Amino acid sequence: MLITFIGGGNMASALISGLANPPRSDLAIRVVDPDERARARLQATFDVSAFTDPVAAIRGADVVLLAVKPQSMPLVLRDLAGHVRPGQLLLSIAAGITIASLEKQLGQDLAVVRCMPNTPALIGHGITGMTAGRNCSAPQRNLAEEIMAAAGEVVWLEDEALMDAVTAVSGTGPAYFFLLTEVLARTARDLGLPPATADRLAAVTCFGAGAMVATSPAEAEELRRRGTSPGGTTEAAMAVLESGGFRELMSRAVTAAAARSRELSRHTSEAGDDDPSE
Repeated sequence: MLITFIGGGNMASALISGLANPPRSDLAIRVVDPDERARARLQATFDVSAFTDPVAAIRGADVVLLAVKPQSMPLVLRDLAGHVRPGQLLLSIAAGITIASLEKQLGQDLAVVRCMPNTPALIGHGITGMTAGRNCSAPQRNLAEEIMAAAGEVVWLEDEALMDAVTAVSGTGPAYFFLLTEVLARTARDLGLPPATADRLAAVTCFGAGAMVATSPAEAEELRRRGTSPGGTTEAAMAVLESGGFRELMSRAVTAAAARSRELSRHTSEAGDDDPSE
């Protein structure tokens, strides 16, 4: 299998690392990146073939994986137009780039899978929401899942419109978690704990709680209930969060992220209709 990554950023590196470790004799990876240092780093770290010309890099590839920023996508698609061939699987991990936009610019008969990974993929604990275009065969869906599973779990969506919700929950979600950890650590310092101890208590507590709910994903409410003893410290804390509108605030934050994702999808799709050189 030959995979060409267009873009060699952090998410591409995470996927390449997951795919290439342990080494596989049936796998070859090419990476396109305009930055010489990025190419040298990827070659030294993963023994991939590095390119500057995307057209040459995708020639003969089984999979073309678009791992560029959304604002760079119009120029990339212009370079690739007419060169991605039927039979090649096109994966996109660029936020807000719709399947229809990719098909419009690269060909209506292409097999496209749109993916939304998240930053824990960088340590092999990500989760990716995926949706396939109408031309994807079952083997191509399986191949797409194999690639994205190299950095964590995968969930499939049949309705592409739900990708905005995925973006708001799992794509943006790590930042919510980081903010909680940040606030816990800062308050622990204010309560007199040494900074290193405060940071470690907050981080490992959030990590452990996340691991617990990950093993029982439908039981977050039950885990919270079991950990809240009547008249205890947790109940006192929960009362403050409830009175402060924590649930509503979090719901508004996730809804705002989903709305922004829809806006970005519209803007990037419209931008793709224009000549990016203008």
